[in-house]
Amino acid sequence: MKENEKAALITGIGGQDGSYLTELLLEKNYTVHGMVRRTSNLLRSRIEHLRRDEKIYGQRFFLHYGDLSDGTTLRRIFRNVRPTELYHLAGQSHVGLSFEIPESTCEEAGMATLRLLEIARDQPAPVRFYHASSSEIFGNATETPQTEKTPMLPTSPYGCAKAFATQLARVYRQSYGLFVCNGILYNHESPRRGENFVTRKIARGVARIARGLDVDLVLGNLESRRDWGRAQDYVRAMWLMLQHKAADDYIVATGETHSVREFVEAAFAIVDLPWEKYVKRDPSFDRPTEPANLVGCADKIRRVLEWKPTGTFPQLVREMVEAELAAIEIKSGQ
Repeated sequence: MKENEKAALITGIGGQDGSYLTELLLEKNYTVHGMVRRTSNLLRSRIEHLRRDEKIYGQRFFLHYGDLSDGTTLRRIFRNVRPTELYHLAGQSHVGLSFEIPESTCEEAGMATLRLLEIARDQPAPVRFYHASSSEIFGNATETPQTEKTPMLPTSPYGCAKAFATQLARVYRQSYGLFVCNGILYNHESPRRGENFVTRKIARGVARIARGLDVDLVLGNLESRRDWGRAQDYVRAMWLMLQHKAADDYIVATGETHSVREFVEAAFAIVDLPWEKYVKRDPSFDRPTEPANLVGCADKIRRVLEWKPTGTFPQLVREMVEAELAAIEIKSGQ
């Protein structure tokens, strides 16, 4: 690696945030290394366009096989890559699913973060470390909106694991002087969101109903409210945190909430269909414990890093639904 050249290592590079962050860093002339699990399916849809680009892949973009539970391999990747920045995004991030697989969720979100903090602490050259925290650490929040000082009261195994990892990051920053930032991100969506998340499920369902491929859309609690932003904006916030002179924790949010019902209404309006005719309610989709009103106060990151979200809630919904309609047209050969 040349002098002053920035090398980033991203865990969870194949996810929504990892793919957008990779594109952002490549635009900023980084060498980007991503950690992926060895799997029989080599197609990683969100980063496949980059992997197929011969001008990028093997030149400024590299993938490494590794597993968050395997400290030996993690250390080997660090030794080979010598990252100047680490973005730790990997781990099971579906809150509802964390009730079904609590042990693996806590292992991936909690213990894996500790493993990486220890490796970062042992590096000969300083590594700037971004940890993907979550609004779920607040759970039954004692105040609304939440700030960086709001007490952690998680209501799910995922939230508990993230609270543990967030506090560990603070301990390593204070005790060892490690440059580690917690990005406390509220819900952020895009056409690359996983299909088991409600926003993508709605966007996909609406597109399929509009094209006559489905007859209904089955959802859980329509009154659940979330602070929804755009993933493309939120990865820019991650990068800004690691460029600042001092490490700190930041809430990344829009500061406004919308209900699942509002998302549904906006999505069906795009295809000019009455949502009440197609949406069915299934209480089995409800979470065992629903968090309180999670809405973030992003004043600190706006002030210190001059970050602000772009676009609006209706634009986000439109972007997701139109991407699903386009995908159906490509598949049908139109």
